[in-house]
Amino acid sequence: MLQGKTAVITGSTSGIGLGIAHRLAQEGVNIVLNGFGDRAAIDAVQKHIATTYDVDVVYNGADVSKVHEIEALFTDAIEKFGSVDILVNNAGIQHVAPVEEMPVEKWDAIIAINLSSSFHTIRLAVPAMKKAGWGRIVNIASAHALSASPFKSAYVAAKHGIAGLTKTVALELAEHKITCNALCPGYVLTDLVEGQIADTAKARNISKEDVVKNVMLSAQPTKEFVTIEQVSEFTAYLCSDSARSITGAMLSIDGGWSAK
Repeated sequence: MLQGKTAVITGSTSGIGLGIAHRLAQEGVNIVLNGFGDRAAIDAVQKHIATTYDVDVVYNGADVSKVHEIEALFTDAIEKFGSVDILVNNAGIQHVAPVEEMPVEKWDAIIAINLSSSFHTIRLAVPAMKKAGWGRIVNIASAHALSASPFKSAYVAAKHGIAGLTKTVALELAEHKITCNALCPGYVLTDLVEGQIADTAKARNISKEDVVKNVMLSAQPTKEFVTIEQVSEFTAYLCSDSARSITGAMLSIDGGWSAK
């Protein structure tokens, strides 16, 4: 069903986004990669996905904190492929600090990248999806879209905003065969989380080992990190025909975190 469709995946040069790119390409989906990193490494990833799965893969290095660069990304994608059928909003950054010490520039950047960019990508993707009469929007939120943790005011605010955006967009698009859902992973051991471990250790004045055991995985009853593969599989399912009646959902994949 997904063969020949096109997906834009923000923040897909590493981590969860890259895992999702591989999984959708496995279904025959053409991929628009987006994110930062070493250009030679990105070119190698682009070539590997294209040759492994026999799909078209392009890269756009748009900074999704900047509206005009997001607009250029979608102009290029639609010129290349004709439409954007699948949108995965995955780009994100984090900064851990007490609220009174949160740098204003970090707050602004986190809100821009983790929340506002999803509004802009959605508004730009929807017209082509409506024209095609089909679309899938998957917002990679977080367990922090459903609950809060100390020292993450900007991140938690942005992810709670994604929850509201997801539900509103789902209601608006419900009669157009376009679904909009949010995945809410617990801790996934990505580069972003590795950075959080160090930042949280500093903020709480504890060791990195204590952060993993007593802060992060203490929230997840399984005491295990969620894997990139698990998030990727869930995303692919939400893009399938079997998931056509799932929309406006905040879907936990958090080792039981939200059950408490």
